[in-house]
Amino acid sequence: MNANLGRGRSVDIDAVSTAVREVEQAEISPRFRALAAEDVIEKSPGEIVTAADRACEAVLGRRLQAILDIPVVGEESVADDPALLGLVADRDLVWVVDPLDGTSNFAAGSTDHAVMVALVESGDAVASWMWHPASRTMAVAERGSGSFLNDQRVTMKPVADVSRAVGVVKDRFLPDDVAATVLANEARFGRYDAGRGCAGVEYPALVADDVAFLLYWRTLPWDHAPGVLFAEEAGGVAVRPDGRRYRCGEDGLGLVVAHAAMIDEVRACLLSTADRPPPR
Repeated sequence: MNANLGRGRSVDIDAVSTAVREVEQAEISPRFRALAAEDVIEKSPGEIVTAADRACEAVLGRRLQAILDIPVVGEESVADDPALLGLVADRDLVWVVDPLDGTSNFAAGSTDHAVMVALVESGDAVASWMWHPASRTMAVAERGSGSFLNDQRVTMKPVADVSRAVGVVKDRFLPDDVAATVLANEARFGRYDAGRGCAGVEYPALVADDVAFLLYWRTLPWDHAPGVLFAEEAGGVAVRPDGRRYRCGEDGLGLVVAHAAMIDEVRACLLSTADRPPPR
């Protein structure tokens, strides 16, 4: 299956899926629950990187460029050279790679980790892949063609009553005022928690209707470009707090993701300071 791109270009969806699986099995799985102390480094306060992250990004980047020779913007390469992040918006086509989403989980021995790739065209994801090794599940999306879990098309269902909705609020990076608003609005939902610490697990859970909404604050492209496209192609919408559609090539904070039929109500219930959500 090929995804058609601009300027007569295309990419082999299955070839990318194979590359992601093979590189993960070679570079990540052998290190799972087998990291030495020197394999884990704190790259910034509260953020770690492992030998598995670095090895996967290096090898996977080469494999992706063999499929389509365009720049690769990876989480770890950007950590070393922040200027690379600008390529996501500035280039007409780039690979965006999260070599090990959920690094802290991985280092702690949790299976809540994934490998994620997005093909980004002029600042928007046009194809994406999320591989969850523990369940051997590949989530794939192509702009205009749908979302698939292990080759089976998947779609989201709206929740009839938002007051009973169960969701994820990633509160780690929320500013104090936003966190206070969300906490004050807690009774408007059935329940929410901090999630699984891995967007590559949380976005498929949203599409599978295990959760009804997601709220993130930090929105780096490798964390969200793959999952947002997967949600959108399954019937979801991803918006900024002010209602603007998410684009992975722009700077911005805050992201609410839910089924299109309930996104306005969810956004208002989470972030509104009014006594009642504004009318839809």
